[in-house]
Amino acid sequence: MHPYDIRDVERLVHLPRSTIRALVEAGFVSPERGPRNALMFSFQDLIALRTAQALVSAHVPRRRITRAIRELRRHLPLSMPLSGLSIGAVADRVVVKEGARAWQAESGQYLLAFEGDPANGPLSVVEPEGAARPARAPAGAPARAGAAAKAWFDKGVALEKQNAPAAVSAYEKALAEDPTLLEAQINLGCLLHEAGRLADAERVYRDAIRTHGSDPVLQYNLGVLLDDMDRKNEAIEAYEAALRDDPSLADCHYNLALLCEDVSRPREAIQHMAQYRKLLAAHPE
Repeated sequence: MHPYDIRDVERLVHLPRSTIRALVEAGFVSPERGPRNALMFSFQDLIALRTAQALVSAHVPRRRITRAIRELRRHLPLSMPLSGLSIGAVADRVVVKEGARAWQAESGQYLLAFEGDPANGPLSVVEPEGAARPARAPAGAPARAGAAAKAWFDKGVALEKQNAPAAVSAYEKALAEDPTLLEAQINLGCLLHEAGRLADAERVYRDAIRTHGSDPVLQYNLGVLLDDMDRKNEAIEAYEAALRDDPSLADCHYNLALLCEDVSRPREAIQHMAQYRKLLAAHPE
């Protein structure tokens, strides 16, 4: 996808239009053409542009800049998690920093101790959605629900974006009709979590796990919740339980990688981050 026009690029990476065009003409990025022949950039193009400018400012040779950007594109997913991203030159290396974690652009190798901040104008990007978020139930009301429970569930889904408290009430009424309605439990737990009612959200998730067993979405959401409550070891257990049921949960691998590094389990942190990148590369959408 190429969803950014040149105005978006100016706003997001803080480069003047003349610099953007010069970097395009130098071959550091190859944007597509949109309506009226307008330049259209992908998220990776934004990263490449800001990286190129930062490295030019750091007096990195052009040949090395080209190689670093080529390798960066190979290792970087099409989207990034909420932790954000910064890129720059550190000593003789091109380093990418995600939150407190860093990796070398030219090799993809993770650095467990970051050796300084990217210098000379690092790129900073924060996407609105990220890995450390609870997951919703799949779209659509559960077919097995009774008519009343289904109606309240549908109402809850419709109300979530415009009136979260009313959506909470609708999901609670759906569960009053059918206390085993998994989809309503998942969405109710998410809303309670987002509203800061962490103890209530934990109760909903644990009740659901007792009823339904180790569902991967429930365990993942419980992990996110416990992580936010700074109960790191319990969060790790929940994430690990989610991955036992569904090893393809990329966000779960990402969150678990960060937690493993926090609790001094670096080998597992590297393994889970590598799996996260592998899954995103295989399923970029």
